Amino acid sequence: MSYRISGATMDRVSLLWRLRRRARRGALCMAFFCVLMALLYAFCAENSVSVTDAIFGVRARTRAQPRTNSVIKVIRGAKPVFIDPQKLPGVVPGNRHHPIPVLSSPNHTLLESSSHNPPKESAGFFWRLLPRSFARALDSLFGGRRHSELRTKGTDAEFFGPNGLLGEVWDDQMSSSMLGTRLKKVVQNYQAMNKYGVEFSSQSIPSRPRLSGPELLCQLKDNVNVTSLTSDLYPFSSLPWASQLPPKPLTSDLGPYKNCAVVSSAGSLRFSGLGKEIDSHDAVLRFNAAPTAGYEKDVGSKTTIRLINSQVMSSEDHRFLSSSLYSSGVLVAWDPAPFSADLTQWFNQTDYPIFGQYQRYRRLHPLQPFYILHPHLEWQLWQRIQDNMLEPIQKNPPSSGLLGTVLMMSLCEAVHVYEFLPSRRKTELCHYYQRFYDAACTLGAYHPLLYEKNLVKRMNRGSDRDIYTHGRVTLPGFGQINCNTTAATA
Repeated sequence: MSYRISGATMDRVSLLWRLRRRARRGALCMAFFCVLMALLYAFCAENSVSVTDAIFGVRARTRAQPRTNSVIKVIRGAKPVFIDPQKLPGVVPGNRHHPIPVLSSPNHTLLESSSHNPPKESAGFFWRLLPRSFARALDSLFGGRRHSELRTKGTDAEFFGPNGLLGEVWDDQMSSSMLGTRLKKVVQNYQAMNKYGVEFSSQSIPSRPRLSGPELLCQLKDNVNVTSLTSDLYPFSSLPWASQLPPKPLTSDLGPYKNCAVVSSAGSLRFSGLGKEIDSHDAVLRFNAAPTAGYEKDVGSKTTIRLINSQVMSSEDHRFLSSSLYSSGVLVAWDPAPFSADLTQWFNQTDYPIFGQYQRYRRLHPLQPFYILHPHLEWQLWQRIQDNMLEPIQKNPPSSGLLGTVLMMSLCEAVHVYEFLPSRRKTELCHYYQRFYDAACTLGAYHPLLYEKNLVKRMNRGSDRDIYTHGRVTLPGFGQINCNTTAATA
């Protein structure tokens, strides 16, 4: 007996078959498209940022670097080139408020940065078409390329591997001669700029005996004056807003504290589990826009003092006037003056508009303690670094990290500095709260960071084991240093 299939049933079967065939074709086309895009990304991402921006959007960059006002876009794959800020399009000659120049390189884009809450960036056309879950999978897949890059021979990553030049613990005789070609070029460019008119010649470096840790501590105590602006200092005393400045320097108002923590923003703090230890200190200092929310397990939640630079204060990305990040604890700001400038010259020639922002913030938070470091502190500290190195250092002010360490040494009996010297978790990740990688964040570029670390390592009173496991350096407060005994011993 034969069965008859009606025409309507045949039409439904035929339609279902055609739909399945189209679905299979669509799946194959999508897979082929994804493979092509992956290959294009793999071959082109390191050579042209604009290619991947156009296809996938900014999120497809090999390193998710934050886009801020301080970033100058450069083409990857080019030879290192020094960018003269006065010759860039749209730059007014003599404008000191223009961002610091960056250096392009085959594997990195150098910048100094930025916000814990960067502005949202628009995705590329095809990225917007992809389902969100699939887009996240692609982002994770391409983000994983970082692990293979770290194993690539000839990159700065050779400093950070198990057999890298940094070794287990920072060597206090690190020199610029040990840097890779890229960072050597960066240092040379900043040496040549001498933006702040530093009066120092490399020919004047004498052969001097190597000082011990206690002798270095005494040098800092005797030659670095940690103080802040007060309302009686000229030219501020003659200004209408002079009353907004504190009547006494911060060393008279703050402390003394028994034990203090200086928490760097280093990427090696991620997964450190140091939060409880950090919060156990009497006072905790943090830097710039480093957040604690969401990172309490690794960095703690306590903030007694926040040291911020004038660039963070003036950048719209950091929302200095409105963000709750800055509205608790004590604020201490700094801005680099020209090397030999007095306060009047500095007031008329600041790097960023620190005084305007200071006045606006004080009107919004009149009861919050807010100090501005005296600019001589930065160059006194720079001189101590240079005097104890056998080669010229960058003619730029020291980093916030070293400034904050010296500040707390003037307020505390004992100071623990976390991840200024990298631990076993050392990484190219710049900040624990961002996805941006560059060895310059550890080895130094604009700031003489490499030499600062040499100095701190020599002054450390803790063990190398503390550095290796916790990234913890132990320094005495200036009040605990007996320089008479040190001089007699020497």
